[in-house]
Amino acid sequence: MKLLVGLGNYPDEYTENRHNVGFLFLDFLVKKFDLEPFKSEKKFFGQVSTGIIQNEKVILIKPETYMNLSGKAVAAITNFYKLSLEDMVLFYDDIDLDFGIIRLREKGRSGGHKGVQSLIENLGSQDIIRIKFGIANEDRERIPTEKFVLQNFRTTEKEALPKLFADASEKLLAHLGEC
Repeated sequence: MKLLVGLGNYPDEYTENRHNVGFLFLDFLVKKFDLEPFKSEKKFFGQVSTGIIQNEKVILIKPETYMNLSGKAVAAITNFYKLSLEDMVLFYDDIDLDFGIIRLREKGRSGGHKGVQSLIENLGSQDIIRIKFGIANEDRERIPTEKFVLQNFRTTEKEALPKLFADASEKLLAHLGEC
């Protein structure tokens, strides 16, 4: 069983923000692989979907704790299902990568991302497999980080997301095939 974690902020006002790319990617996976629709699970502090990808049972979670407390939801679900860090893949935005760059990392520090920091603190390890989506563009230098990540994607960026998500899903499938 694999746990796929998307980071974002849950109220509808944040749906198309750059900071919600992890949630948007999980929505893409639900459609692509015909997984169960997300439903709110209070005991996991998030929205959960389940299904099968490449003959592997998967659980997807979108924490409903706000970004900075995402680790609470992930710790709850990993403890409940007794999952190890090797069973988890994390998806989130990276402001230090240009828009369109997708990077898989097997471990590392938070890089200032407070949602990732919350996971590291709650799980007690930096050994978290992650796929990062670059969100930086030329506005990045003119706008404070907190405001930039909460802006909606530009129209051209939004149009590019399906291709980026398809590429990221290929990285995920390759990773699952190696496990």
